[in-house]
Order: sequence, then C-alpha cells, then structure tokens
Amino acid sequence: MNSKQYALGIDFGTNSVRAVIADVATGEEVATAVFNYPHGQQGILIDEKDPDLARQHPQDYLTGMQEVVYQAVRQAGEVSGFTPESIVGIGVDTTGSTPLPVDAEGIPLAFRPEFSENLNAMAWLWKDHTAHREAAEITARAAEQRPQYLAKCGGVYSSEWFWSKLLHCLRVAPEVGEAMYTWVEHVDWITGTLTGTDHPAKLKRCICAAGHKAMFHPTWGGYPDEAFLESLDPRLARIRKTLPDTACSIAETAGLLTPAWAEKLGLPAGIPVAMGAFDAHLGAVGSGIQPGTLVKIIGTSCCDMMVAPLTQDLPDIPGLCGIVPESILPGCHGLEAGQSAVGDIFNWFVSVMKPAGETHETLTQKAAALKPGESGLLALDWNNGNRTVLVDQRLTGLIVGTTLYTRPEEVYRALIEATAFGARVIMERFIEYDIQVDRVVNCGGISGKNSLLMQIYADVLNRPLEVTASSQTCAMGAAMAGAVAGGAHPDFASAARAMVRMDQRIYRPDPDAASVYNRIFGLYRRLHDAFGVRGCQAELYSVIKELLDIRDAARQGT
Repeated sequence: MNSKQYALGIDFGTNSVRAVIADVATGEEVATAVFNYPHGQQGILIDEKDPDLARQHPQDYLTGMQEVVYQAVRQAGEVSGFTPESIVGIGVDTTGSTPLPVDAEGIPLAFRPEFSENLNAMAWLWKDHTAHREAAEITARAAEQRPQYLAKCGGVYSSEWFWSKLLHCLRVAPEVGEAMYTWVEHVDWITGTLTGTDHPAKLKRCICAAGHKAMFHPTWGGYPDEAFLESLDPRLARIRKTLPDTACSIAETAGLLTPAWAEKLGLPAGIPVAMGAFDAHLGAVGSGIQPGTLVKIIGTSCCDMMVAPLTQDLPDIPGLCGIVPESILPGCHGLEAGQSAVGDIFNWFVSVMKPAGETHETLTQKAAALKPGESGLLALDWNNGNRTVLVDQRLTGLIVGTTLYTRPEEVYRALIEATAFGARVIMERFIEYDIQVDRVVNCGGISGKNSLLMQIYADVLNRPLEVTASSQTCAMGAAMAGAVAGGAHPDFASAARAMVRMDQRIYRPDPDAASVYNRIFGLYRRLHDAFGVRGCQAELYSVIKELLDIRDAARQGT
C-alpha cells in the first residue's frame, strides 16, 4: 500500500492558471502544469477606447482548471507510488478582487447567449480601474457615514475592489444589473463550482476577499449595512441581501469534490476542498509567513503581506489594503499592501515601447553593467496607479532625467529601481506603525528569475532578501491549504515546517550601493509626495540637479 500523500494546489493568475501536486511530507513538487487563458490579449479582455478596462471570460477558468489538473495528474502518474487516490486535499487561489455577476442559480451571466459578448457580464479582473469615480464616491460617503469602514481598509476605498466595481457595473450596464442575482468573487465561485455549492443559497465566501476588498469585518456584522449601501444606490442594498453575514478562513472546507468535477479532473470524488484565498495571501502561506516576516509576491504586480497575532492590538494603518482577522493565516491578523504594477511595467517597456532589438534578457544584461545612479534617471512606478500607500489609481508613471544620450537599458534599470523604491515606501509604512520587519521573503516568478532585480531590491531596502525554492509558491500555498483540509497536517504551522522550502541564495545589500540608493530614495520620496499627496509642498527644483550630481559621481568612480 502506498503511504505517501499529496495535495493539489490550483493557482489562477492574471494570464494563466497553474497546478501543483506536492508531497505533503516534504513539499516536493511532483507535478506542475500551466494553461494560458485563450480569450483576449494574454487572457485579458480589453477595450481600446477605455484603458482602465480589464475583464476575463469565466470559461477560461473552467477550461484552464480542467486542463492543468488533468496534465498534472498525468505527470504525477510517472512518480513511483502516486495515484489520484493519494491526493488528500485541494486548495485554490485566484487574483482579486475579481468579481463576476451570476444569476439566481449561481451561473455566470457570461454563459448566457445574450451576454456572451458583453464585457460587463464577464469577470472584472483585479486590474480593472473603470470604477475610479465610484471608488471616490464610496470613500466620501463612508467618511461621512461609516468612517470605521475606511479605517479597516487603509482610509481609501479602491477602484480595484468589490463594491466600486459592482456600483460601476450597475450604472453602465443596467441590463447586467437587472439579470444579476448576486456578485461573486472568482475565488468563491471556483470553490463553489468544485464542491457543488455554487448556488447563492449555499455559497461560502472567504474572509480574504470579503475582508480586504468588500468592507467585511466582524465588528460591524460582516459586509456593509444595507442603509449605507442604499444611500449609494438602492440596487447595492438588493445585492447585500444575497450575501452571508459570515466568512470563512482557509482552515475551513468549502465542501467535497463533486463526482462531475472529479471525472473532469481525473480524480476520485469526495476530496476535501479548502476555502480559497487570493493568490498573494496563499503565496505568503507558501512562503512560511509568520509574525515579523514580510513576504513579497513579485509578479505582474506585487503584494506585500504580513501577519500579527489576533491577540496583538494593532493600529489602523493608512494606505494598507486592510487589516483582516485570519485573512492570510488562521490565528493571525492579515495585513496586505502592494504595488499595482511591477512586471507589467517591464513588459510595457519591452513589448509596447519596443526598444530596437532588445529583450528582457538583453536589457537585464546591459542594465546589470550599470552602477547605481549612473543613468541619472529616476522613475515613479505608477504606470497602473498606486495601490499602497497612496491608494490612487488615477496616478500615472513618470521618468525624470532623460537626455539625448539616454539608452534603453538605462530606462529599464530605472524602472526596476522605481519598483524597488515603491517597495521601500511600503516597508517603511509597516515599520512606522510598529509592525516589526525582521525578515523579508520573496516569491513569484520574477524573484526566482531576475537576480539583478533582487540585488537592486536588497540594496534599496538595505535588507537581506530570501527567496522561496518553489517557482509556484502561490500554488504551493494552495496545496498546503489542501493538505490541512485533507487532514495530512493538523494546522498551517505543521504544514509550513514540512512543505515550505527556501532557495539557498540570499541577496545581501552592498553597502556602497545601499548608500547611493538611500540618497536617490530621498529624491523619489519628493516626487512621490509632490505628485501623490494633496497639498504637499515638496521642493522639486533641485531633483534633476541632484540626479546629475549622483550620475557624474558614479561615472567618475568617486
């Protein structure tokens, strides 16, 4: 009899879905598979008339999930002793907030013929910012009527989140609003689909999505009250009636895998499916997060995650994407921050600006030959708005210091440095509010592939940076949730001890580089505050002059 046990993690990212099958005793990944979403541009449905719009077709989620799990199970079958029956649990993560409208049976409106081409009936991807006016309206109304709502989500409600997207959908697509019974996060719809609990009367909502994106908090009875929502739009109050007053952590199960989906995935029916969470939150779990550890999930965007014991009395921290009980790790408050674009900025430069003959690889190689400050450039990392700490999606990117001699690799390095400076702003916000950062752990595709970026981050943060060994850390965190749900581990501390694996590389700051970057960071903060903080009187006249001084010193070796 095979004594080995495995867990399956399914990770729905921005452009693709991935699956990992991991040994619950060692964390060894015995199989991985990836499926790129076929609809739109790299899986994203866009509207060239509206650069804020980003949607996805929910059919891509189902097709992709079936494909990657089938392929992973087939691949794992080559491992001695593995059988589908040895998978003890399943975990799921998705992007978020990525909600979609469903009917009274829990079926996405996008699956109806009359809505099959309607972008407003699709899943509203996390990076969709069409609801920026609604977000501002919700922020202003909450400040007047329910300031406690804002206090728990960083002081500003975002256009990336649940209620602003719903309100915008109701206003621009009344036909969708009329046909919609409720508004469901992608992560909750997937776990409901796998377990046959997708009917709105049965559907469980995860605390991760509800708490960080939908103003859910136990102190006021769950989601925002109907009177507040009705003051914004009576239709919001109608949707509120469809939502439960409780939300579940990843320590709870959504249900058991249905026979229908078991057949599609090539698995036995009845496997426990853990409650889901957002990709970054389970990436933090897969990185072994604990109090004092800052986990950075670096990909198309970046999420910065920390936890603190539920017994710790935490202040409300401006600019964070919420402080939510058990949203990341059971028994702890979850603290979320992040940047709206990191890898997306580099991809924009290479794929849209298209420097002649250059690729990510060639630009990285050339940029690595530059010294800190040598380019004379300074950029703001707001090409997709600012998530933390300004919470302003109407901010845009900026590059200062270009000359007739500026080369593509100099711009590329300046963009990397800008994302590092944005990361430092976030870390300093945690520290400012007495959240101790003892250790920085990195995961996500970029952290394992781009050593130049990681070294720049180490120099800018002036901290040693560790990296997880898994290239699919979010999926690994999901697999850990599956392992706990399936009883292979009694809790997440046990799962982390067994399954989290770290790369041997540690990026340590270079003192000379850190000193130069500390000076440039001061200039970054002046730009950051001048363009991002209302009423700021930051002095900007000397910024370019100081950049030139730093550039000349770097080139002269002084």
